[in-house]
Amino acid sequence: MIYIGIDTGVHTGFAVWDSSERCFLMLKTLKIHVAMELVGEYVKYASEKKVRLKVLVEDPRKRKWFGTERMPREMERKRLQGVGSVKRDAAIWDDYLAGLGADYEMVEPKRNVTKLTQDGFKNITGYGKRTNEHERDAAMLVYGY
Repeated sequence: MIYIGIDTGVHTGFAVWDSSERCFLMLKTLKIHVAMELVGEYVKYASEKKVRLKVLVEDPRKRKWFGTERMPREMERKRLQGVGSVKRDAAIWDDYLAGLGADYEMVEPKRNVTKLTQDGFKNITGYGKRTNEHERDAAMLVYGY
């Protein structure tokens, strides 16, 4: 089975995990429209070749916990704008995947291991190539299936 992990945001983390081979086929950071095109290609391929495919998308709309730290007003305003943008992206993914008829799940952020360092990611997964935070977050959505 093939699993695709999506970390929503301006820089969309994109990970493809092959559960039978127990390896990542792809870890990338893409623009949202490129990631959507790629998911569409995978869904089409899976349908034609009778391969099972599941897409997991981190969904900040399901976040129920919030930090209590204090920050300057301007910083707080920028953070809230960023959160709103990522939530909008999750809604777009939800609509897009439903329209494709894809097997997918919108994943609550606390269910995913995020913000790993490069070394921490390598220790957990054994993946030694260079990655960034968005790729690692997407990868942890699907790693181990």
